[in-house]
Amino acid sequence: MRSTAKLAGLLLIAVLASVAVAAGEEGPAADLEKRVAAIEKKLDAAVLERDALLKKVDDLLWFQRVGDVADVDKVFLVGPPNPKGEEIYGIKNERHPFKFWSYVFVPRKADRSKKLPLIVLPHGGVHADFDTYWTHIVREFMERGYIVVAPEYRGSTGYGKDYQEAIDYGGLEVDDAVAARDWAVETLPFVDGGRVGIVGWSHGGLIALLAVFDHPDKFRAAYAGVPVSDLVMRMGYLDDDYRKEFAAPYHIGKTANAAVDEYRRRSPAWNAEKLKTPLLVHTSTNDRDVNVAEVEHLIQALKAAGKDFEYRIYKDAPGGHTFNRLDTPSARESRKAIYEFLAKHLK
Repeated sequence: MRSTAKLAGLLLIAVLASVAVAAGEEGPAADLEKRVAAIEKKLDAAVLERDALLKKVDDLLWFQRVGDVADVDKVFLVGPPNPKGEEIYGIKNERHPFKFWSYVFVPRKADRSKKLPLIVLPHGGVHADFDTYWTHIVREFMERGYIVVAPEYRGSTGYGKDYQEAIDYGGLEVDDAVAARDWAVETLPFVDGGRVGIVGWSHGGLIALLAVFDHPDKFRAAYAGVPVSDLVMRMGYLDDDYRKEFAAPYHIGKTANAAVDEYRRRSPAWNAEKLKTPLLVHTSTNDRDVNVAEVEHLIQALKAAGKDFEYRIYKDAPGGHTFNRLDTPSARESRKAIYEFLAKHLK
């Protein structure tokens, strides 16, 4: 979806164009289209610059907001190559792994002479980032003695156009999250590689599900909150702007009706038979982002495949899509169930 800044810019373009027409200065249509395209390009660049600035500010806020309970770091890692990347100096893409950032939070009070459990925490959003919206959740993980790794997988915002347009929704971004897990297990001497969980909401829930489906040996537990579960269904009930985003050349590249199998491949509900990892799923009937029907399809598919898992469908939970990510008593009560589930498998 377009950002507020870009919408404001497009509105300004429309106003200026209407003024020009009223004044009899509209000029050739082709010339006007070129001018509009040039302005749109500048607006896109301005949005990218704004996102980069916000990211730098938010990085500082992480230290301020959780530095009392966590040692905070941000590391530069590598995931699988970007097959759509530009070839430079004749070096093929397959020879050049994609570089991405990841946050690392280690509880200050933990005894690092002992092995600690790890949580991989991918953020949500088609294009978004791991920002201090997650402060209270990171603090809660710190209180419970978990190390948290939060990957800024390909497609995340705040790192420029190439990084953002390297998105591979439900594909290589999942491998980035797994690469962050592997880095922590291999690099941090106090991480217990046998006690790793993955937790995600919305798009992050999709990543959590696909990660454990494809790498059951690397995760002991998974939580998926209001997870994007069926992209084919999702393209049916959302609007054209959302569909166009997925059909963009740098994205999946085709609409769902032209590439049904590809959209299914990236959808947890169509891969439910792969589950081998203890799983907890939450959703709410009043979710205005990921309609409950998507998650119901996932639940039905898991049951049909004979999988053992836990789930709860909340009835019109306050907050809808973000109902248990809020910093409210009811949200904290729901997260308590998540932490109890994780402790059962990771502690």
